[in-house]
Amino acid sequence: MNWEDEGYLLSKKKFRENAVIISVFTEKHGKVSGIVYGGTSRKIKNYLQVGNKIFIIHNSKNRNRIGYLKTEIIEAVSPRYFNDKKKSFVILSIADMLNSLLPDEEKYHNIYLSLNNLIKNLEVKSWPVIYSFWEVNLIKELGFGFKTEKTNSSNELISMNIDNVVYRVPKFIINEEVPDNFSDKVINQALAFTRNLLINKFYTPNNLYLPRSRVVLENCFS
Repeated sequence: MNWEDEGYLLSKKKFRENAVIISVFTEKHGKVSGIVYGGTSRKIKNYLQVGNKIFIIHNSKNRNRIGYLKTEIIEAVSPRYFNDKKKSFVILSIADMLNSLLPDEEKYHNIYLSLNNLIKNLEVKSWPVIYSFWEVNLIKELGFGFKTEKTNSSNELISMNIDNVVYRVPKFIINEEVPDNFSDKVINQALAFTRNLLINKFYTPNNLYLPRSRVVLENCFS
């Protein structure tokens, strides 16, 4: 199978002396893995960084065997935030969660679009709120949607029953609105809500652990 696509680098690991195996979340083919020969060379390894957007050419003679990839850089995302702990862990958290939750070679166009939107908005003040909505969208796109009714409550946390489990949900998530002002505490509460949903719906039933990067990210807002 030969095809071309673009996507975000989720992981890489060394494979033999001069090659690496990478996992990429692509626009048209979902999560795919492949061998990049020459991936340890200075030219290629400099841009094969988790979170970067890359162009790939996929080649495989057998659908049941891992393919070979040629890569080019489209956008160096992660280097922009090397000195920003929160944003660095956002990128790592996204990569680790998509790598652990997405099945291979299944297209998730809406998740890809929402990720594109999030990356574009990492420079705006409200990016932590947008990231919270990205996790909510991820959960819904993976099949565990929940309905909310807007509330005028003065409480910032609202109790919500989802499949017989009571969650404490920040009001801005229920109302699907970006607040003019928000604190680290509010973001931490939002991440606690989505973390509990992710664990209850995906990680625990599949005997998986929430990625450490996601735990660290939440702690960054505590």
